[in-house]
Amino acid sequence: MLRSMYSGITGMKNMQTKLDVIGNNIANVSTYGFKKGRVTFKNEISQLVAGASAPNGNMGGTNAKQVGLGSSISSIDTIHEPGSMQTTGRTLDLAISGDGYFVLSKDGGATKYFSRAGNFYLDDDGTLVNSEGYKVLGTNNAPITITGVESFSISPDGSIVGVVNATPTNKGTIQVVSFNNSGGLESVGGNLYQQTGNSGAPIAATGTSVVSGKLEMSNVDLSEEFTEMIVAQRGFQANTRIITTSDEILQELVNLKR
Repeated sequence: MLRSMYSGITGMKNMQTKLDVIGNNIANVSTYGFKKGRVTFKNEISQLVAGASAPNGNMGGTNAKQVGLGSSISSIDTIHEPGSMQTTGRTLDLAISGDGYFVLSKDGGATKYFSRAGNFYLDDDGTLVNSEGYKVLGTNNAPITITGVESFSISPDGSIVGVVNATPTNKGTIQVVSFNNSGGLESVGGNLYQQTGNSGAPIAATGTSVVSGKLEMSNVDLSEEFTEMIVAQRGFQANTRIITTSDEILQELVNLKR
């Protein structure tokens, strides 16, 4: 069989994966705090036809002769660049300016999740939660509760100040953490990430601020995604042409004996 046919198959599979990632990016163009994905490729091992030779006497050296055997997925990255902020005017809509993540939990803090989506709410107990009911943790790793106040505000350092009988009262500080390798975080759905062995442990974020009344939008750029979609589509078509051309050559070989 022709090696080109199998090379074309690897190219088709890779372009399909690239389109899958692009489709997910476009589907989440309006998802708060969403971070887009990116696919990179690498070439497969090459078959050695003739090895390289060193210069010898009056003869010069020659380079190796190799035939590539296609490509494969090198990585599927999550690009954690910040998105633009949308003004909402709602106190519990929070955005992070800088590198950092809100910390949430659904089991009292034993398992932690991390998110850039700051559309938070108060439940019946006055606990600060996200849209799925995960509790927002404070700097003391305990859920934040806002009760018994006439009004409250959230400062850039994440501290929540409630007003009781015209007296300011601290109701806790929202925890914001960062990672040495944010690209190593694992997406678990629901705008949430989990720590992995390659992300490093969460550390207190520095140089960040919490912005109340704004939400971070998705960092997906539609013009870029549609351009990459065209590239992936044409790449898929080119690889299918490799297969059909190889098939035509094989057909000619079969027809040699009639």
